[in-house]
Amino acid sequence: MPTTVRVRALTDAEREQIKRVSQARTAPARAVERARMIQLASEGLSVPLIAQRLGRAEKVVRRWVVRFNAEGLHGVQDKPRSGRPTTYSREEVGVVVATALTDPRQVGQAFGSWTFARLERYLNEERGLAIKRSRIHELLQAEGLRWRAQETWFGARVDPDFAPKRGR
Repeated sequence: MPTTVRVRALTDAEREQIKRVSQARTAPARAVERARMIQLASEGLSVPLIAQRLGRAEKVVRRWVVRFNAEGLHGVQDKPRSGRPTTYSREEVGVVVATALTDPRQVGQAFGSWTFARLERYLNEERGLAIKRSRIHELLQAEGLRWRAQETWFGARVDPDFAPKRGR
């Protein structure tokens, strides 16, 4: 039979934070649910009653109450999980971004602007960085870069000879 678990006495700051998170509409659902567990436990409800009210297993409620008692507000946050390590180092991401922002002619290429295919080929063959087009796109987006945003109908063209080629 599981032992009875009671939440420790909350400080005023903890009580305020728990109340705010338990009523939040924009906080992650897991954080809201955990805050509700702690709030209900602080109001004197038992673990089985909290589990029934929130539709969770008693084991889950007990885990979060015990973690809160041991670690405070930090105990109800997600802990880092193991997983696949990052594929590309910061230096390699820097190479991708720097290359994408460089004029291709400056690095000895025969074209005037990058495409994902050209960038992929250059990084794979010339720089020795094995990377796919989709990953290049993800890395550039993560850095806040929009691909080919410099070329618009209203702004300057990539091709410096655009006006003479255009004709009248």
